Amino acid sequence: MPDSQHDTPQPELYRPAVLVSALHKTVRVGFRARRVEILKGVDFQVERGDVFGLLGPNGAGKTTTVKVILGLMRPTSGTAAMAVTGLERVGYLPENPYFYDYLSGREFLGFCARLFAIEAGERRERVEGLLGDVGLLDAGDVHLRKYSKGMLQRIGIAQALVNDPELVLLDEPMTGLDPVGRVEVKRIIQSLHERGKTVLFNSHILSDVHELCSRIAIMREGRVAWQGTVPEAMADSPTLEDFFMKVVTA
Repeated sequence: MPDSQHDTPQPELYRPAVLVSALHKTVRVGFRARRVEILKGVDFQVERGDVFGLLGPNGAGKTTTVKVILGLMRPTSGTAAMAVTGLERVGYLPENPYFYDYLSGREFLGFCARLFAIEAGERRERVEGLLGDVGLLDAGDVHLRKYSKGMLQRIGIAQALVNDPELVLLDEPMTGLDPVGRVEVKRIIQSLHERGKTVLFNSHILSDVHELCSRIAIMREGRVAWQGTVPEAMADSPTLEDFFMKVVTA
């Protein structure tokens, strides 16, 4: 007689795309190596397929949190886990990216694609597609040292997507962009969401957060002061900016 416990397919255990729990990070700074606690018990989770906004004033701990999630920094205690099984399925734009400025935009994206062992035909197609997506197709053969800050930001977003990642982490992706560049980046994030990708990004431009995000977390002084949906945030506030100021100045 068949054993129904083993013959019936078991559902996969639910795992959020990103789970941050009781996260603490302490660093030593200055000549006397003074201990400074940057993260003081951060908790939040990002659901699969969501566009999640991590907000907060400068120094709140947003960038440190993202670096711990990626494994670029080790937590003092607590956990920060991603559901993806390898970093090859993650895309990342740091807050202050470094570029090989003697390469052209097209060469740089091709170099990034080679790091993921993408075959030549697919690599060329993907590079051209990404240059078009970020509005740099006509500047593809220009050396990066001649790019403006906004152009560099857009090529940085393109490199974060070169491996067609499942999870995308963008640290201040709108920095330095003119209105046209912002529209292009918002369109890219919306397209990622429509394709079922998960996006976590930091931003100080709250109108973009309002337009793009399904859920947000607001950090203050190394902690998550509030998290929930954008409609919940605006239930008693006329704008997201008003609600943000209430949370960070409470």
